[in-house]
Amino acid sequence: MLDNLTIKQKRIFIIVGIFVAIGLIYFIYSGIGEEEEIDLEEDILISNQVASGDNTSTQNTTELEEDIVIVHVTGAVKNPGIVKLKEGSRIEDAIEAAGGLTENADISDVNLAYILEDGIKLRIPSTSDETITNTDILIENNGENIIEETNTSTNNSNGSININKATEAELDTLPGIGPSLASKIVEYREQNGKFSTIEDIKNVTGIGESKYESIKDFICIK
Repeated sequence: MLDNLTIKQKRIFIIVGIFVAIGLIYFIYSGIGEEEEIDLEEDILISNQVASGDNTSTQNTTELEEDIVIVHVTGAVKNPGIVKLKEGSRIEDAIEAAGGLTENADISDVNLAYILEDGIKLRIPSTSDETITNTDILIENNGENIIEETNTSTNNSNGSININKATEAELDTLPGIGPSLASKIVEYREQNGKFSTIEDIKNVTGIGESKYESIKDFICIK
């Protein structure tokens, strides 16, 4: 068939053939490139999903590792038992976690703002209790009473003022402690819990070493 064509026709045929071949090659490689691009996009998507999953796992782990306190709530609450609370929670939070107060609950002697410690037992009094002291309200895991917030003496046998229980008026009687500092002491106690040592009172803004030296013989923590 080609033998019957003129030289010009043969050249045209060859040129057309070359263009067709180039077109076929381009089409084939273009398809491969698209497949590679799709594969690359799928790899990126999978990588992002894995990374997202890792972030979720890390977040969940962080939440699980969040500090908690475990408290045994008894007495005049609707659901007595063990409750788990965030560190820094107060008695009010423990009561809520235990279903709230019963109708005969008596919280007049309960310091709802008290910051809870891990492993304590909290007993909410009721109106039917014949005798209730504040040392019955909150007990450490070893059984030692750790709260005596109201209606108990704020002075020990030698006349020192208990800085864990004293009112602003009583703290105001200390040397160099006026109403402003007395208020700061009570505020610090409510936010951070009881003073572990009398030296801890120096953590209160406005009470430095010299102020502490002037009051240390007149204060106590038990």
